[in-house]
Amino acid sequence: MLYSTTTPQAKRATLREMLVPGAARQFPGAFNPLSARLIEQKGFDGVYISGAVLANDLGLPDIGLTTLTEVATRAGQIARMTDLPALVDADTGFGEPMNVARTVQELENAGLAGCHIEDQINPKRCGHLDGKAVVDTETALKRIKAAADGRRDENFLIMARTDIRALDAGPAGLAAAVERAKALVDAGADAIFPEAMASVEEFAAICEAVDVPVLANMTEFGKSDLFTRSELADAGVAMIIYPVTLLRIALGAAERALDTLTADGTQDAAVPDMATRARLYDLVDYEAYNRFDTGVFNFQVPGTSASGPTTTGGMHG
Repeated sequence: MLYSTTTPQAKRATLREMLVPGAARQFPGAFNPLSARLIEQKGFDGVYISGAVLANDLGLPDIGLTTLTEVATRAGQIARMTDLPALVDADTGFGEPMNVARTVQELENAGLAGCHIEDQINPKRCGHLDGKAVVDTETALKRIKAAADGRRDENFLIMARTDIRALDAGPAGLAAAVERAKALVDAGADAIFPEAMASVEEFAAICEAVDVPVLANMTEFGKSDLFTRSELADAGVAMIIYPVTLLRIALGAAERALDTLTADGTQDAAVPDMATRARLYDLVDYEAYNRFDTGVFNFQVPGTSASGPTTTGGMHG
C-alpha cells in the first residue's frame, strides 16, 4: 500500500549486485508511476526512467528543456511506486560541474538508485538523431568526477553515457568511444552507456575495454538494431533499457481507441483491449487501501446502538 516497502538504500545495493557482465538485466522504461508497478509485477529486473519520456509527457521534445526539479520530482514519483531499483536519465547534469553534483544529491533525495550523465553539449538532443555534438574529454570527465564527488550514498550508481560513436560511422568512431569510455571510468564512472552502437560486436568491444558494467539501449526506430537479450548477454552487456517502448505502445493504443470512438460513436469495440476495472484496482492496490481506511475510520455514531447505523470512511465506487 502507498509506496515501496524497500528503502532507496536497499534498492541501490540491489542494483550494484545485479549489474555483472553478461547478466543483461532488463529495465523497461516507465512513463508514469503506475507503469512502474506493472513492470515489477511482470517480473523485470528494474525500472528505467527516460529523459525523452519525461520531456514528451510534458509535450516537449527531448532537447534539454526539462529542469532538474521536473526530472527529480517525476522520477521520484515513479521510483517510489516499486521495490525495483530505478535508473534515471539525468541528461548532461543540468549545468556546470557543481550543478551536476547537486543533480546527484537531488536524485538521491528522490529515491533513485542511479543516474546516467552524458557527454553531449548543451542543448542536448535525442541520442539516436543526427547532428549531435559532444563536449571535449576534459569537460566530460569533470561532469563525472563532480557526480561521483557529490553523492553521499556510495551505492548510488553513477553511469557515464557517451554519444561520441555517432560522430563517425567508421572504425574511428568506435575507437573514440572505447577511448572515452576508459577515461570516464578513470574519472569515477561506475558503469558505461555507449549510445548508438551499430552492432553487437561494438557492444562487445566496449564491454571488453572497461571493467565496469555496460548498458545497451534498445530503443525502437534508432541507430541500433533491436538485439535480443541473449545476443547482448553474449556480448557481455550487464543492463538493457527499453526507454520509450511502453509510452509508444500506450500512445498507439490510445490513438486507435480514439479513432474507433470517432468512427463508431462508441468505444465498445476497443473494450477487449483495455485493462479491466479489476486489473486497474489490482495495480493501485485498491483493496489494501480500503482495508486500511475501513480499519482506521469505521466508528460507531454516538447515541446509536451497536447494531444501528454506522459511518465509515471506507472507499466506495
